[in-house]
Amino acid sequence: MELSLLSLENLSKEKLIDYLNEYIKNDFSKVVQLLYRIDVSEAKLKKVLQENPNEDAASLIAELIIERLAMAKKARESFSNQNKPTASPEIEGPVNTDDEGAERL
Repeated sequence: MELSLLSLENLSKEKLIDYLNEYIKNDFSKVVQLLYRIDVSEAKLKKVLQENPNEDAASLIAELIIERLAMAKKARESFSNQNKPTASPEIEGPVNTDDEGAERL
């Protein structure tokens, strides 16, 4: 049940929890690798788990993953919008189309 980051963004929360529970039980190192790849803060993870000892760990981890993926998506959109060319400003007045007065090398 190996998932790419893109397919992870498209999972429902319930499917993500199922995925996490499966790997928590059978191969915890995959959960650790996933959290590292997504860049979930280790300190934040520890804090959330310690503050909610009676909660399902997979559900808590899923919340952190969803939060982190949303932040990453927002950042991608922000950078994408910054790189879009803007309309050039209107130049007022006549534009000289000949090269008279152009600097010569």
